[in-house]
Amino acid sequence: MKLHNTLSAQKEEFLPGGSVVGMYVCGVTPYSDSHLGHAMSYILFDVLRRYLEYRGYKVRHVQNFTDIDDKIITRANTLGIPQGHRGDAAYYCNSTGPGKQGVCL
Repeated sequence: MKLHNTLSAQKEEFLPGGSVVGMYVCGVTPYSDSHLGHAMSYILFDVLRRYLEYRGYKVRHVQNFTDIDDKIITRANTLGIPQGHRGDAAYYCNSTGPGKQGVCL
């Protein structure tokens, strides 16, 4: 099996470096509503992990979320969303105050 090596920027034959295959995956950087593109990293690397396990490898799969607070806080401040309502989908979609016009994020 060949995989893209980000260090060499080439496709290389997969050769595990030990008894456990380590997968570190950068997760989505959310700043608005989720969309189909966010599913890509979850699905792609879940399938890869399952395939490696199927082939008999032990896999340690770690995935992070990046910059979750900063971008959401900046977006909420720009839209004038009060701090207590930043996780409230109904507030986002139903607000009709100045500049909001009832638009969902």
